[in-house]
Amino acid sequence: MEVLVNDNNVDHALRILKKKMQREGIYKDMKIHRHYEKPSEKKARKRTESLRRSRKQNRRRQIAEGY
Repeated sequence: MEVLVNDNNVDHALRILKKKMQREGIYKDMKIHRHYEKPSEKKARKRTESLRRSRKQNRRRQIAEGY
């Protein structure tokens, strides 16, 4: 990942880098891999993430349909 620094403005470049990393999901991946996760815990986490995504999708679909 690369960020250009203009006019020696490192703070602005850092802000851009953090946004890029967040969009790519690097922070989330680092948080997950911070410690060992048992296969059963991994399976449960993925299941809850899937449920959350599907509920969010259903809510958006209902709003679009006018419920």
